[in-house]
Amino acid sequence: MRTPRLTSLAALALSFAALAASAQAHDSIGGTVAPVGATSAAGATSAVGATSAVGAASAVGSHSTRSSHRGPAPQLTAVSCYRVAKTRCRRNRRAVQITGELVIHGHHFSGPVTVEFPRGGVTEARVDPIGAPLHMTRHGFAVTIPADAASGRIWLSNAAGQRSNLYGPIKILAAPLVPVVAPLTTANSPFAGAGMWIWYLSQSDAGNFASIAAQAKAAGIHTLYIKSSDGPTDFWPQFTPTMVQTFHSLGLDVCAWQYVYGQNPAGEAAMGAEAVADGADCLVIDAESPYEGNYWAAQTYVQGLRALIGSAYPVGLTSFPYTNVHPSEPYSVFFGPEGAQYNLPQVYWRDLGTTPDAAYSETYIENRIYNRPIVPIGQSYNNVPASQITRFRQLASAYGAVGFSLWSWQATSSSGWAALDSPFAPATGITIPSTWPDLHQGSSGDQVIWMQEHLAAAEPGTPTGGSFNAATEAALLAFQQARGLPRSGVTDASTWTALLTLAPVSVYYPQPPPTGSTGPTGTTGSSGATGSSGTSASTGPSGTSSGGTSP
Repeated sequence: MRTPRLTSLAALALSFAALAASAQAHDSIGGTVAPVGATSAAGATSAVGATSAVGAASAVGSHSTRSSHRGPAPQLTAVSCYRVAKTRCRRNRRAVQITGELVIHGHHFSGPVTVEFPRGGVTEARVDPIGAPLHMTRHGFAVTIPADAASGRIWLSNAAGQRSNLYGPIKILAAPLVPVVAPLTTANSPFAGAGMWIWYLSQSDAGNFASIAAQAKAAGIHTLYIKSSDGPTDFWPQFTPTMVQTFHSLGLDVCAWQYVYGQNPAGEAAMGAEAVADGADCLVIDAESPYEGNYWAAQTYVQGLRALIGSAYPVGLTSFPYTNVHPSEPYSVFFGPEGAQYNLPQVYWRDLGTTPDAAYSETYIENRIYNRPIVPIGQSYNNVPASQITRFRQLASAYGAVGFSLWSWQATSSSGWAALDSPFAPATGITIPSTWPDLHQGSSGDQVIWMQEHLAAAEPGTPTGGSFNAATEAALLAFQQARGLPRSGVTDASTWTALLTLAPVSVYYPQPPPTGSTGPTGTTGSSGATGSSGTSASTGPSGTSSGGTSP
């Protein structure tokens, strides 16, 4: 393992991680979060940031938990918009953008307090509310406006289930628009042309750079995708400035690829930035099963990476090819504002149990909505017939892909290399599909989130939580009518085309609460003495990588 260099880049990354840790440590009202399972002086499990009564376990967590001690109910006396990031505040201090903050004034905010907002289509928070935690900031108690919040009256609730007075109405405005990072021109892009993926350099032509370059040029390969890191701390020693410079001198581009897990996104962003600092021509994020459902981690990674490498550096995402089959993969974050400019789906047709034609067609349909150049990765491992590799090359050409690549160098057979070395005849029998994902009421998942983020740019009341509900359908019907499109309430081709001309709104995903079971309660000491401490909560075992060995 390579020792990280203590540069200003590393210092910035450490500061980013420290800020994230600090934010987590101050999630509860009133101070630093104590570890779950810590015990009070009398041996009872205490609440986060508070001392429990003798012999009684205090409440920890959501407002649905009931405390054994009921003090005064929270009171809400005033609110005011507070500008954060790209949000804005107006003269009406009760108007606030989604992802912005409201400073909350009142009394009796002890213990965890939740601010309840109305959902879209509801005028009061007391009916199907959406909650967001109150937290301490340098400017007072504040709440971040959640993505699905709607205008109306709000209220507070505490861990004992007590509710405050209603207050409002509060006007919820659409999240700020953030310009999308534009792709580089094809001529200047390291993603253009043919590429080959390298897992271990030592197992690719025995790590001989000159031999690798000669074979790559014979096969028409323009870019090498070489693994640079795994997770937040494991930077691979094979990826060095000398290696990159050597391949550059031999006429090849070098792109780094990193496998990410989402447990420490700030650390993973730092690993990606280190590969960029080593001279990589582009960076590919390999985010698969570990990132499913982890929108906060994806958001933290993207923001941290761009803070370290800048907004113009070429970044690609590689993941599952059928985005509809993985509805909780945060594609909308990785391809969102400041995200990846290129889409590298893993079109491994044999593993998918189908043909190159069928796999490519379905991948194209499900990925075209993310509005990024598709640079497909084909399969050259598991003794794929040379004819199928040739067909994959023909498909990439027919679909107008700016480039393509194959996984992987060390697994490609001699016949596979021969298929790359040989010119191919013009493609026949290829029909480019004209269909788009038809989303409608009842649909859910990341494709819906992506659609909602674009729709919200034109219809600010659109929820962005990933559920195609009645409010989403109403917004889509209004959008279709305003654009002179058929009022179907379904995302047909013409509707998608119109939506994708809009910049998506920026959605904020709060950090989820830590998971893990509560540690055992400490035993009570002798009369008048302090009981021993309980053990801290433990987290579940880490899952194994589903794709750490290949993209």
